[in-house]
Amino acid sequence: MQGNDFIQRFKEYCPEWLAEEGDPVGLHIGTLNKEVKRIMMSLDVRLAVVAEAIAKKIDLLIVKHPPIFRPIARLTTDDVQTKMYADLIKHDIAVYAAHTNMDIIPNGLNDWFCEALGVLDTEYLIHTHTVKMKKMAVYVPQNAAKKMREALAQAGAGEQGHYQATSFTVNGTGRFTPTAQANPTIGSANTPEQVQESKIEVIFPETKQVDVVAAMFAAHPYEEPAYDIYQLDNLAENYGIGRVGNLKTALPTEAFIAKVKEVFALEGLRVVYPQVAKAQIKRVAICGGSGEKFYRNALAADADVYITGDVYYHTAHDMQETGMLVIDPGHYIESLCKEKMVALFNQWKNEEGWNVDFFVSETSTNPFSFK
Repeated sequence: MQGNDFIQRFKEYCPEWLAEEGDPVGLHIGTLNKEVKRIMMSLDVRLAVVAEAIAKKIDLLIVKHPPIFRPIARLTTDDVQTKMYADLIKHDIAVYAAHTNMDIIPNGLNDWFCEALGVLDTEYLIHTHTVKMKKMAVYVPQNAAKKMREALAQAGAGEQGHYQATSFTVNGTGRFTPTAQANPTIGSANTPEQVQESKIEVIFPETKQVDVVAAMFAAHPYEEPAYDIYQLDNLAENYGIGRVGNLKTALPTEAFIAKVKEVFALEGLRVVYPQVAKAQIKRVAICGGSGEKFYRNALAADADVYITGDVYYHTAHDMQETGMLVIDPGHYIESLCKEKMVALFNQWKNEEGWNVDFFVSETSTNPFSFK
């Protein structure tokens, strides 16, 4: 299969537009315009990961953390950081990153954290995006209506809740007079014409407008299609980063801390105990990665505990005064994405009949050890 075909399917699940502003998601190294037979999922791009990818003859590396987060001043092989990039290019290994968009998407990393910890009835911790719905009304000859409905559905229009390819059609009479410059499908220049037409209405997320309009033009028999697009005030989709929800049964504080350690197979973790600690944990907020700046959102959501990585020393002081327990299990718990994503990839493989092999990177990129 082509790399572009795989990434197109990936972006349907994990759209780049969901990433936070300034987050450099997408293709970082190489090209997707090539055949791919072996794809590997990793949390990071490090020297050992690159060596593993070379040994496994990987064509495409999918990673959570963008390898080029800031501009590169020089691309020299004397520097171990930039040598990685040169090695990837030399062995024609493309690198594609999905970062905060993987945190935000439904059935993404933060949802997997909640699933692992038994956190139920979840909602977003911080709202990040609202996607409004639009409606297209397009007029076609009645004998072209079926083809048009199929083309619009193929482009993603008509998806509503648990239904797809939804549309509404009403028949009527279309009237027009081609000018001398026209090249009409039906009728002749300067002669009034009328045609029995269908008006087809479909809804779609505003993010799919370009694809839907392109599909409409491609399927329409007329030289100049007549169509309208409206923005709808209902059916908007909301997205957010982090999650907050409830345990089925409250746990004593120390028992919950032990559970976090066990679930993520941690040698150790950091805990910020409040000045007045709660005896039990029921409501849990979590944000993978470095989410300390969202601790006030966890407070506002009435969380008993907030789980996030890379808590700063002085921020921890502020957290202590809140009455909310904070657990810092480290950044590396995001490695959960490796096996979860490859399971999804294999599901898509079975659905699409792809001839490609997927691999979970076996390299630990956790820089920390506990003694």
